Amino acid sequence: MAAERLVVIGGDAAGMSAASQARRLKGPDELEIIAFERGGFTSYSACGIPYWVSGDVGGPDDLIARTPEEHRERDIDLRMRTEVTEIDVAGQRVRALDRESGDAYWTGFDKLVIATGARPVRPELPGIDAPGVHGVQTLGDGQALLDSLDHATGRRAVVVGAGYIGVEMAEAMLKRGFEVTVLNRGKQPMATLDPDMGKLVHDAMDGLGITTVNGASVTKILTGPDGRVSEVATEERTYPADVVVLGIGVEPEAELAREAGLTVGPHGGILTDLAMRAVGHENIWAGGDCVEVLDLVAGRSRHIALGTHANKHGQVIGSNLGGGYGTFPGVVGTAVSKVCDLEIARTGLREKDARAVGLRYVTATIESTQRAGYYPGAKPMTVKMIAELRTGRLLGVQIVGREGSAKRVDVAAVALTAGMTVEQMTALDLGYAPPFSPVWDPVLVAARKTVAAVRDAGS
Repeated sequence: MAAERLVVIGGDAAGMSAASQARRLKGPDELEIIAFERGGFTSYSACGIPYWVSGDVGGPDDLIARTPEEHRERDIDLRMRTEVTEIDVAGQRVRALDRESGDAYWTGFDKLVIATGARPVRPELPGIDAPGVHGVQTLGDGQALLDSLDHATGRRAVVVGAGYIGVEMAEAMLKRGFEVTVLNRGKQPMATLDPDMGKLVHDAMDGLGITTVNGASVTKILTGPDGRVSEVATEERTYPADVVVLGIGVEPEAELAREAGLTVGPHGGILTDLAMRAVGHENIWAGGDCVEVLDLVAGRSRHIALGTHANKHGQVIGSNLGGGYGTFPGVVGTAVSKVCDLEIARTGLREKDARAVGLRYVTATIESTQRAGYYPGAKPMTVKMIAELRTGRLLGVQIVGREGSAKRVDVAAVALTAGMTVEQMTALDLGYAPPFSPVWDPVLVAARKTVAAVRDAGS
């Protein structure tokens, strides 16, 4: 019997995790695997690019988990710099374009995995393609930015956007010795937080010497006589710039799937079942940044571009392709980041998320320290907790603080996944020693205060 053929579109986290897991379960005599990657790298950490740019990580090789050669050694026919331009669902084939030779050809499949990732939001603005304007989605983008920094005649950087990518790149530019201005369209940086918590991030960025301008909508990018970026214009004024970094966010790269007739969700990502199979298609799977997933707290689909999810999707897909069994039940929306020594974390719903799905809620905010107050190195930490009115079910947690703060959000992520109430959380047996925590961990202090808020609201 001839081996089945698996075709994978996308050679990063989800795609190559799926291919590798399927290969572990089925040998080449049972399953032929062909993978297409339009870029020049595979299986790398895009999340690490800001730290490479800042100098914290030595170079791009440190961000690569597995090279193309290593995948090929495992009997995966990985074709680099080859872009899939069309999916013929009825004919079970894909059309591929070799970007180096220009040759195009069709390849048939028995099983297909779509892992096309996400694309950076790049607004159509005058001057957006000028030299010195950079996104940071791929390793190639990171190298282009570093080359641009070396050729910049001045030391002024403008970062457009103040989400995770924006604040991380602001830190990277600061460490590179640039004068940094962040232009943020929202009320406060880090729109993944509520504005009151975002203000803490803003204040800390100001303290680091980063100028953050809120409510700033970029209208165009101006260039100098050499054609290179010179200023960034908003509706109010212009800001001088020797380099511009776009940190506006990403959106699903799902156009290929949409054109093939696959179902996409309200956020533009491919919709799948629990096994990560594309809805309505028996032999097509999708995973990574190109899909939408179930928000276990809100009960709605959402798009979250994170390598942690992409790798899990790939493991689930590969297990199912290889004759095993796996599901991806959903997410609670956990994320952490930092700007210099300030740590930022969130999980679950913000206030506006709760309102959007019709949940009534109470909130509580506490200030503590990440260690016992008398222990050397104790620094401020703020925790905000959101719980459902009457039931006290935990809905979300946000944390802003210094070293040792952010990963405490994992406790809340587990509580959210388990559907715990804030009262149940107060009894959690968390680790304690003065170097690591006050005798009452800040998350538990917030839970106690939220319990009181629930009771007061119900009285």
